[in-house]
Amino acid sequence: MIFFAESLLLDLSAVLVVLATTFIVFYKWCFSHWKSKGVFCLKPSIPFGNAGELVLQKRTIGLEFKHVYDEFKKRGLKYGGYYFFMRPLFVPVDLDLVKHIMAKDFAHFTDHVIHINEQSDPLSVHLFSLKGQKWKGLRAKLTPTFTSGKMRMMFQTLVDCSTGLVNVMDKFVMEKQAIDIKEIVGRFTTDIIGSCAFGIDCSSLKNPDSEFRQYGKKFFDTSVKDSIVRLLTLTAPEIFTVLRLSSHRKDVTNFFMNVVRQTVNYREENNIVRKDFMHLLLQLKNNVKITENDLGDLKSNKSDAEAALSMTELAAQCFVFFIAGFETSSTTSTFCLYELSKNTELQQNLRDEINRVLEKHNGKITYDAMMEMVYMDKCINETLRKYPPVPVHTRECTKTYNVPNSNVVLKKGSFVFIPVMGIQHDPEYFPDPDKFDPERFSEENKANRHSAAWTPFGDGPRACIGLRFGVMQTKVGLTVLLKNYKFTLNPRTASPLTLEPGSFVLAASTGVWLNAEKIS
Repeated sequence: MIFFAESLLLDLSAVLVVLATTFIVFYKWCFSHWKSKGVFCLKPSIPFGNAGELVLQKRTIGLEFKHVYDEFKKRGLKYGGYYFFMRPLFVPVDLDLVKHIMAKDFAHFTDHVIHINEQSDPLSVHLFSLKGQKWKGLRAKLTPTFTSGKMRMMFQTLVDCSTGLVNVMDKFVMEKQAIDIKEIVGRFTTDIIGSCAFGIDCSSLKNPDSEFRQYGKKFFDTSVKDSIVRLLTLTAPEIFTVLRLSSHRKDVTNFFMNVVRQTVNYREENNIVRKDFMHLLLQLKNNVKITENDLGDLKSNKSDAEAALSMTELAAQCFVFFIAGFETSSTTSTFCLYELSKNTELQQNLRDEINRVLEKHNGKITYDAMMEMVYMDKCINETLRKYPPVPVHTRECTKTYNVPNSNVVLKKGSFVFIPVMGIQHDPEYFPDPDKFDPERFSEENKANRHSAAWTPFGDGPRACIGLRFGVMQTKVGLTVLLKNYKFTLNPRTASPLTLEPGSFVLAASTGVWLNAEKIS
């Protein structure tokens, strides 16, 4: 009996040795991918490849690929390779190559790298994740909903939400409390997007524990589990497809699907017309042709095209509009106010422009007034340069691609990660990159800089469709805040500012805390 047990143990040990050896050999074979193509890659290690700091949450994804960009750039390379576990990623460094991938050679890189499955993950079928002809068709259908005419239609909704912003700020000023500015502007943008995307009064400014606010925050949870899931949707999306897994939490999916279903049913039954994004989506669902200046109802002016949106697709568009709209805009506003609180002279320059422009418009915040605020545009653009909310753009090679001026061939299915944060902190394009300098975005400076040096919204056909709306709500929020309050840094704000490693969207790990003084 003892002999049998010892024999079994020896056999088991031998099997484990064989498995371990096979595992290591397979890993090393995978790690030969870039070398076989003559592409430089930092030395990978088992099991994480080059992604140890990223997976273990020691470094945010933006800083991880900035590090990779810097390493390639100092070697004079135009591109390089990277391994996420065994997955090879192509990382372009040269700006002409970046431009080719995102715009000029778009036919080879039509898709984002992200998981999508309508059955197991209904909220995943939004414009950002859709691929091929499905993306192309929906993009064409949605483009009319983001014209300047439609922005004007929704503008008053943004202004209406700003009343609650002033009320909340006044309370903090009166009580002389430190302000977690990301939380305040997050509640403001939640109210805006909730109103424009769902036609619902979220009341997040009045009630920070409102359902919309809570479920929005749940989506961006930075727990280890949620952070890993988000990483895998970008680097191993086939796992979710093959195993029919959802990349979204079940409670988040149920909440948004139910809200959309109830809103759609109510509006269609009562033929409700409202100046918001939901109304435009309902027109697409019901085959109603969208025109530039006429809002229209839900029944007349039928289009010849087939219905553009199913209920699931409609819900997914509302969801991504909500998630992308409230988080990226609040992130941009937060970092902009942080920099302006450090640089009070720049803050006053922007306040002077706000007062000057509003005086021309009888003190009213109007769409035309927002368009005239040139210095504000510079401040927002510089914030997006220094703190790009989405610090890495991804593309999937959809057709075999010969990298220009090289022998490197990217096969269909290859993943490309564009290091936005690295490029936008490169002193070659932005001297003294850690300095906050809005004048980098003067017309003269922009004209002298490569167009691919600043791409916070992406570039080419897959550039962010909602960028106008995002900038518009950021401008309204900053206008209201800087017109009414002077800001300085509170000691609770860490110096230097550190970034939350578990967050894909850039975020300060300990928050941005400000003091505010009411302007009489």
